[in-house]
Amino acid sequence: MDKLVIEGGAPLGGEVRVSGAKNAALPILCASLLTPEPLTLANVPSLNDVRTMRSLTLSAANIEWPLAPYELVKTMRASILALGPLIARCGEARVSLPGGCAIGLRPVDQHVKGLQAMGVEIDLDHGYIDAKAKRLTGAQFLFEVVTVTGTENLMMAATLAEGVTLLENAAREPEVVDLAECLNAMGARITGAGSDRIVIEGVEELHGATHAIMPDRIETGTYLAAATAAGGEIALRSARADTLQAVLEKLAEAGAQIDCDDSTIRLARRGTLKSVSLRTAPYPGFPTDMQAQLMALMSVSDNTSVITETIFENRMMHVQELKRLGADIEVESNTAIVKGVPHLTAATVMATDLRASACLVIAGLIAEGRTTIDRIYHLDRGYERIEDKLSALGARIRRES
Repeated sequence: MDKLVIEGGAPLGGEVRVSGAKNAALPILCASLLTPEPLTLANVPSLNDVRTMRSLTLSAANIEWPLAPYELVKTMRASILALGPLIARCGEARVSLPGGCAIGLRPVDQHVKGLQAMGVEIDLDHGYIDAKAKRLTGAQFLFEVVTVTGTENLMMAATLAEGVTLLENAAREPEVVDLAECLNAMGARITGAGSDRIVIEGVEELHGATHAIMPDRIETGTYLAAATAAGGEIALRSARADTLQAVLEKLAEAGAQIDCDDSTIRLARRGTLKSVSLRTAPYPGFPTDMQAQLMALMSVSDNTSVITETIFENRMMHVQELKRLGADIEVESNTAIVKGVPHLTAATVMATDLRASACLVIAGLIAEGRTTIDRIYHLDRGYERIEDKLSALGARIRRES
């Protein structure tokens, strides 16, 4: 099993290119199931989650059996995104309930209720969702809670439904917009993506298209947080600042100087690292996928920070590992009280999920001595060659088997 070894204390400097967004690539890969014609994708990241179903040109001309088996998707939360396209295209689907990081329940009830509103018959059978419908019909559906994958799944299904579908309290994330742009390029009729009210006018069929995956805003935020923590000056190319304004604002509050143009973000931090508090929220609020990285940053800030997690009920598992490095953190329910300390001290730590892994990498960059991070297979699900990119920025980091 691979691990990362980090010699802390080196400031970062230089520039790297941001990869395509994992959270945009996965639903768009599933969208290829909606048409028998080829879908060609550019800027697809090379990640474990994506390699599970990755191809730059996808062709679903013949679907012999609309099945997403457990063996194929057991490590992927996004496996549920095959359900909507398969039922819309084939009239039936059998999809394993999803796996992935152990950061919370992340129920699929909104996916199921939305499809049932569109006329789908659904049964749960030994860990699988069995779905049947001769043809989906347009419906009005109000999400009880905001769900990104739920919005994406129903939006894809509705493209081939008969009539008009209205999704209310829909997720507003940029990845939802990216999916809608790809679907529209395939012949779908979707308006309102990026707002909480999305309208989909069903069409008889979709066709092939070419689409470039948007830059990964969480990878972008992670490297910016790392540079803010370690100090120095970096530039991230092929980035989109408009997709992570909440993160940029918090990093600026912490003392970073940030300059953005259409495709590059430059960040420098040389002074005192200031404490900031935050509360995660659906987009355009502060993303839950950046909470752990900011906690690593705040562990060596000049005062006390209060970090509240509102999206997932089990997303503080990195706290114990940060404390092994000398962080002063106390957790009360879904809130962490982080008292900044002068420095962290290297230790061997264990990654528990994808973003916790990124948090520990940042902590290792600023800890005194040699930090070893075990179980980094989580990292490879969300970051493309993270050790290579950080090395290019001057970090002393290497992968060992």
